[in-house]
Amino acid sequence: QVQLVESGGGLVQAGGSLRLSCAASGRTFSNAAMGWFRQAPGKEREFVATITWSGTRTNYADSVKGRFTISRDNAENTVYLQMNSLKPEDTAVYYCAAGPYFTSDPGQYRYWGQGTQVTVSS
Repeated sequence: QVQLVESGGGLVQAGGSLRLSCAASGRTFSNAAMGWFRQAPGKEREFVATITWSGTRTNYADSVKGRFTISRDNAENTVYLQMNSLKPEDTAVYYCAAGPYFTSDPGQYRYWGQGTQVTVSS
């Protein structure tokens, strides 16, 4: 079992930065791939970024590549999403997720946090 709690969301102006954190509990965290997803009002949940259990591989959605960085600290059981050069279209609820596979498919993730709101004003 893995429990996930996101934090760090908020309101920021376009061009600004935020860092999201996802604190995990459970002994399997260090063996799990971690992902960030987001869901805007009226839209489906979409992939943002993922990282392997070791942190050696990452993958990003094209829409955030070069602006967002995913990282993890297994000693602290935490995964991060550094978001720079934010745009109004990045506004969404952001979720972290844990699962056995390094994938962009949300259906492959077994555990989900409750989400944190990110709002980017123009």
